[in-house]
Amino acid sequence: MSPRKGLARIAGFLWLVVGISGGFAQGFMEPKMYAAGNAAATAANVVANPGLVRLGVVAELVDSTVFIFLAMTLYILLNHVHKSVARAMVVLVALSTGISCLNVVFEFEGLRVATDSAYAAALGTAGSNALVMLLLDTQHYGVFIAQVFFGLWLVPIGYLAYKSSGLIPKWLGVLLMVGAACYIVDLLAMFLLPDLGQKIGSFIIIPSAIAETSMLVYLLVFGVRVPKPDKNILAAA
Repeated sequence: MSPRKGLARIAGFLWLVVGISGGFAQGFMEPKMYAAGNAAATAANVVANPGLVRLGVVAELVDSTVFIFLAMTLYILLNHVHKSVARAMVVLVALSTGISCLNVVFEFEGLRVATDSAYAAALGTAGSNALVMLLLDTQHYGVFIAQVFFGLWLVPIGYLAYKSSGLIPKWLGVLLMVGAACYIVDLLAMFLLPDLGQKIGSFIIIPSAIAETSMLVYLLVFGVRVPKPDKNILAAA
């Protein structure tokens, strides 16, 4: 295996870890805990599943940490295509992970408030529940803020893939950039047209998921295409 193929497969593995940990935290744990607009139900969910919330917090931290290493690996793999674009990719990932880690603080504090009787004694049950709701609301919408950057990072990685001179298929680069656009449309709809955002949110990011899954599978299974040596050059040598 060439060093470049090995590096690509490492990137694919890291992307898989990001997908699994992020999917667990945001796709499985959060929907089970967060009941939009219902403070009592949200607090009750957290109290009933403290271990699941803790696992979600750890999964989110793993997701953010591995995401940084994924960006660094892809930078090493593709910075020869365009160094400035590769740097922009790393910066966008760093911004995304910083916001995501801050979101985890609100999530963990929501758990502490829900499970510590001192808060209910000081604020009353309704007040304690409202505080839990506020903290998890902040975490929930903070994910959309992070989405600005974990959506936009697909633009430079898509560009690098498209311009990689055959190392990665061009269609994957195009698909990644389409995925970036879908993330941003989802974000804008949620903030500007919330009713529409609620309706389209479940399917507008499907192209994004397909793009990222396709890229990680390609890297993990195939690595990158390594050009075969020119026979004439070999004969001359």
